[in-house]
Amino acid sequence: MFNLSWRKDKKVFIAVLLILLFISSIILGISFGAVDIPPYDVYRVFLYKVFGIKIGNLDEILNSTLFDIIWGVRMPRVLLGAFAGMALAMVGVIMQATIQNPLGDPYILGLSSGASLGATFSILIGFSGVLSSFGAPLGAFLGALIASIFVYFLAKIGGRITPFKMILAGMVISSICSSLTSLIIFLSKDNEGIRTVNFWMMGSLAGAQWSNIVLPIAISVIPLIYFFTQYRNLNLMVLGDETSITLGLNIEKHRKIYMILSSLITGVIVSVCGTIGFVGIMIPHIVRLIFGTDHKTLLPFSALVGAIFLIWADVIARCAINNMELPIGIITSVIGAPFLLWLMVKGTREKE
Repeated sequence: MFNLSWRKDKKVFIAVLLILLFISSIILGISFGAVDIPPYDVYRVFLYKVFGIKIGNLDEILNSTLFDIIWGVRMPRVLLGAFAGMALAMVGVIMQATIQNPLGDPYILGLSSGASLGATFSILIGFSGVLSSFGAPLGAFLGALIASIFVYFLAKIGGRITPFKMILAGMVISSICSSLTSLIIFLSKDNEGIRTVNFWMMGSLAGAQWSNIVLPIAISVIPLIYFFTQYRNLNLMVLGDETSITLGLNIEKHRKIYMILSSLITGVIVSVCGTIGFVGIMIPHIVRLIFGTDHKTLLPFSALVGAIFLIWADVIARCAINNMELPIGIITSVIGAPFLLWLMVKGTREKE
């Protein structure tokens, strides 16, 4: 009884700690950049804009360029980073359970390659008419959506959808989309467009504005909330198809729902951020090592850790080199690749 109570108290303590760290990360993430801003000023602007509370003499800040930097440039960027990290980490948890593979991540079904193809088409060739005003985000979303549809129908060939068939279908679609992307880039004579495509494919939060982050966040919120309610089904899924079916879970129905919603969320995130790797595969494993495999705790803690991680990855991307911004995907890869290698070595040793 005492041991159970201690474990519960420990989780509550860590949850409170992570929430405080998340709030602090948002404030500090806005503070750091080419122009450093005191965290207290960021805090005061945030209170004024969100709650209408004025602390001290705020007029000087509100009438200066600092206000535009805090609220117009960095706030939407940090919020997008937090939400993208949260969404990618949660979708990573879902995919690892759905395909019953510890290396599952949001991009395993070829969504990133589909999004990259759509964005490349939009940037280098372009849409016509009304669609032209939406640019790369629309192209990326449509590319991810079409890729997920092809993956689903390929995996369905020959009967019931299985994790192996989903992964195989994802690899096929990913290869096709990557080949078409390379072909478009090779044939293009737009050097500036090619540079834009390459930067976009490595992931970036630089394009975040209030006007283009509200819709993606609004679209993704409901599926993410739905996933929080699915922890029991996810706990059954990781036991394997036969066991979950025996215990009464309609695994094919839930797998289809989870795949569609994961594709929607990933497509939306990729459409505004580009491809940001390793978040969806690394964060769930870190949280799993600390809190165990119960999805009731795995989902919310992965969301928090993912948000914190991507906020700080973006800070490093902005501040690592003077007068230059690195693509955030480079930072996540530099951190994520060694972690994945360590995970593989650890798994091999445990089997031996």
